[in-house]
Amino acid sequence: MQVWPGQAYPLGATYDGAGTNFAVFSEVADRIELCLLHEDGSETAVELRESDAFVRHAYLPGVMPGQRYGFRVHGPYAPEQGARCNSSKLLLDPYARAIAGSVDWGEAVYGYHFGKPDSRNDLDSAPHTMSSVVVNPYFDWGDDRPPRTDYHRTVIYEAHVKGLTMLHPALPKELRGTYAGLAHPAIIEHLTELGVTAIELMPVHQFVQDHRLADAGMANYWGYNTIGFFAPHNAYASWGDRGQQVLEFKSAVRALHQAGIEVILDVVYNHTAEGNHLGPTLSFRGLDNTSYYRLVEDDPRYYMDTTGTGNSLLMRSPHVLQLIMDSLRYWVTEMHVDGFRFDLAATLARQFHEVDRLSSFFDLVQQDPVVSQVKLIAEPWDVGEGGYQVGNFPPLWTEWNGMYRDTVRDLWRGEPRTLAEFASRLTGSSDLYQDDGRRPLASVNFVTCHDGFTLRDLVSYNEKHNDANGEGNRDGESHNRSWNCGVEGGTDDEEVRALRLRQMRNFIATLMLSQGVPMLSHGDEFGRTQHGNNNAYCQDSELSWVHWPEAEADAETETGEAAEARSLLEFTRSMVWLRRDHPVFRRRRFFHGRPVEGTHDDLSDIAWFVPDGREMKARDWQAAHAKALTVFLNGHAISEPGPRGERISDDSFLLMFNAAAEDLEFTVPVNHGRQWQVVVDTAVPEGVPPGQGDKVAAGDRLTVVGRSLTVLRRPA
Repeated sequence: MQVWPGQAYPLGATYDGAGTNFAVFSEVADRIELCLLHEDGSETAVELRESDAFVRHAYLPGVMPGQRYGFRVHGPYAPEQGARCNSSKLLLDPYARAIAGSVDWGEAVYGYHFGKPDSRNDLDSAPHTMSSVVVNPYFDWGDDRPPRTDYHRTVIYEAHVKGLTMLHPALPKELRGTYAGLAHPAIIEHLTELGVTAIELMPVHQFVQDHRLADAGMANYWGYNTIGFFAPHNAYASWGDRGQQVLEFKSAVRALHQAGIEVILDVVYNHTAEGNHLGPTLSFRGLDNTSYYRLVEDDPRYYMDTTGTGNSLLMRSPHVLQLIMDSLRYWVTEMHVDGFRFDLAATLARQFHEVDRLSSFFDLVQQDPVVSQVKLIAEPWDVGEGGYQVGNFPPLWTEWNGMYRDTVRDLWRGEPRTLAEFASRLTGSSDLYQDDGRRPLASVNFVTCHDGFTLRDLVSYNEKHNDANGEGNRDGESHNRSWNCGVEGGTDDEEVRALRLRQMRNFIATLMLSQGVPMLSHGDEFGRTQHGNNNAYCQDSELSWVHWPEAEADAETETGEAAEARSLLEFTRSMVWLRRDHPVFRRRRFFHGRPVEGTHDDLSDIAWFVPDGREMKARDWQAAHAKALTVFLNGHAISEPGPRGERISDDSFLLMFNAAAEDLEFTVPVNHGRQWQVVVDTAVPEGVPPGQGDKVAAGDRLTVVGRSLTVLRRPA
């Protein structure tokens, strides 16, 4: 076999049409072997003799796409010093563009023998682990262009590739649970009719199953267990795992872009699947443990863990930072994705112990000409000390607003003294984002997401029901801010079912009427349930998959849950499109609370009223019993200009919130418009489609049913 010197960059395996360049970093290695794997289980080892800046490299003419390979690292094995090199372990390339196979969790993939954590295990892991794959980078993108949807027009739909597609009746069985299924016209039609502009995919970076879950007959369904930061997860591919998963993923992105839908990836750069000191040796640990992971200073046998998963990547290491930035750029430039949601993003800011918003990672993102131009969404917390950082990320970033979720849940379950904070959340959370120069669009608003109750379960359960996870119902959040509407779980009580539907409409309407960027969780648009399981991370089953038949049933024959599902779906669509049609609900700047210069009325851009029509006073905000208010949104007083500098003018709206249990009379304010029309009423099943509601005049009294929301519109 010919072996040429090759190049130290780019890292990974790079096919150029005639052969492949291999490059891998390790500062600790004495020598590294590249192992080409053959179908009969044998391998050809090639020592990487060239080294530049601790990157070993070689070019092999004739090595083609589809070739499986791995690395064997010869070097020190001294866990007490943090070194864990072991040439008997076949290691994945950290920069592998595709990964084949799976881990069978035999003892050979561990660096020690079971029951003897201080021993050294020299069993060959190659027959039991995954392998890297050389990929052909060429793909016909045609005229693909990223939609580049502005944040103020964005509606995000969080989804799981398998969960969304596994049970859809229109998909062929071979496409269910796959990237190709995601691109199927039936899925895309649902998304476009719903009105969402971006799909946020739960982890699609290559991940591995947990040994514990595999032994228990379960799986790591969510996928927050990454081992390959450049490789699409091979189990979601219908075409094969020898590089075909890359083509299939690209095809899905291209199809979604053609429909005007952006693709955002939920990414896990805070830890890897290798776990703590008792975890397997799959890649980073065997290549250069001390360069990739945060180790306990006093005893480097052990790992610092601010993620709850066993390890944390070393964010002050230039090689870790390079890995993350190279990965992000790759997914934007080569895979054409439109943004990222960073799991446990506070860990990315931990250069040492504390969370530092000026850490090197954020500096690199800020100056990067590629990554800085896509959507960057932080999950602004981790499990470490001081890890809850909502509102504290740099101006370039948006954040999952956990305070929005909590406050909106509290309002609709009837918690006292909620109105003041609810007003802040409804108007874009200026208390969190205004001081650092950010806008309402920094707040990604959500009521539910993958982690926690579904929307239906939020109104059906007071307690979590996670027994199926095999952890004695100890896992998952215990304080859910949920309310079961009087009965725990499923019921045939028509009054309870009607109340639950009304509460779901309340949550969806509130989300779409709030300033910021709304995010729906897949299936919530038609009331998906997980039967009270609020931590379905290990449930790769019908418990977690989206059940489409209930939403797609024949409208002429459907009854019960199917009818409820269709009704909720139609209501959700109407609220998404109401938001998209009216810029007053998706402003790019915070409200001023005063008239806007140059408008033709002298009314404030926003005003607040108690139900009897009086403007709110300080004491009204603090009243413990107060659970209702009216909000005036002035469509003539939008301060930000349009895309060509033009003044934006919209209809004006009155939002009447009644979170109290009893019906209340609301008075239409007398000085904010003469004629109004009811366009939304969550107290009725159809929610009053826009344009078909009753007309009311200034000073009229309107009964707002307990635990419901009414919206009035005044034409511009």
